[in-house]
Amino acid sequence: MKLLVTGGAGFIGSHFVKRILAAADVQRVTVLDALTYAGDRANLGDAFLSPKLEFVHGNICDRESVDALVARHTAVVHFAAESHVDRSLSRAGQFVSTNVIGTQTLADAAMRHGIERFVHVSTDEVYGPLPDGAATEDFPLRPTVPYAASKAASDLIALSYWQTYGSPVCVTRSSNNYGPRQHPEKIIPLFVTRLLRGQKVTLHDRGQHVRNWLHVADNCAGIELVLRDGAPGEVYNLGGGTDMTSKELTGELLKLCGAGWDQVTYVPDRLSNDIRYAMDWSKIAALGYRPARDFVAGLEETVAWYRANPDRWAPMSRPLLAVPAPRGASPELEGRHVH
Repeated sequence: MKLLVTGGAGFIGSHFVKRILAAADVQRVTVLDALTYAGDRANLGDAFLSPKLEFVHGNICDRESVDALVARHTAVVHFAAESHVDRSLSRAGQFVSTNVIGTQTLADAAMRHGIERFVHVSTDEVYGPLPDGAATEDFPLRPTVPYAASKAASDLIALSYWQTYGSPVCVTRSSNNYGPRQHPEKIIPLFVTRLLRGQKVTLHDRGQHVRNWLHVADNCAGIELVLRDGAPGEVYNLGGGTDMTSKELTGELLKLCGAGWDQVTYVPDRLSNDIRYAMDWSKIAALGYRPARDFVAGLEETVAWYRANPDRWAPMSRPLLAVPAPRGASPELEGRHVH
């Protein structure tokens, strides 16, 4: 297998690259990454010791470059995306450009060159909020923020290439990932890096938003399974992690960082903050998928990594973004900061 991995210098992508390089039947792994703020060659680390790895600095919206790269491969795993909800609230155009047009550019090249396997990596956020129950793969897509909407659109673009051209596209939708090397804009590394510096962290509303936390290694195992055994044209939910409210998660992080609740403040809820995500993952389980990482042990490992590697995350810590209040909102919401 000659595999092109887009976004392979990002958090999930770099974990996947390290995993797939160990596979005996993989002849080449080419990483295509634009190295925006969340992508870092350092995430790949000792993967560069492998003679099978090639790195290309480029953008998935560059049609000529993408076409030339795809032509040299037999399979594609597509991670590259703008992925932070809060940034999408003020920079929606970037998300549409990268996530939708970039996916179409890649899928078009894959169709032209007869790629044998194409895995498009997506998110549970495309299903929108579920106060109860769990979304199966045929559940209606009801995204509520620009990030999730751009991912839902990219899912449909990718799947349309199966329906129209017979391109062997599969889509994975995972719950919230965590683990070492995640950019500190996301809640777990954001809270950990702030707590380790003795700073305060903020919880939206009463901290009752529910997310399912899946270790990045388990997600990557599921993605590889879909790459090898997934049926073309199918969507696979990758869940099975641990459900926690944001307040419960904060409590675990406080313990691991040796901090107390006096370092926690509460702020008004952010725009369109979905109360709960939940997915049924029985479809991928039928292929043999089973999450293996214990949540507490995985969280301990994650905190230990940030404690031991301040040189990696400290330069990434940036001021929080100010987002505009929705039309008609109360004046005190204007310019409110979010994480």
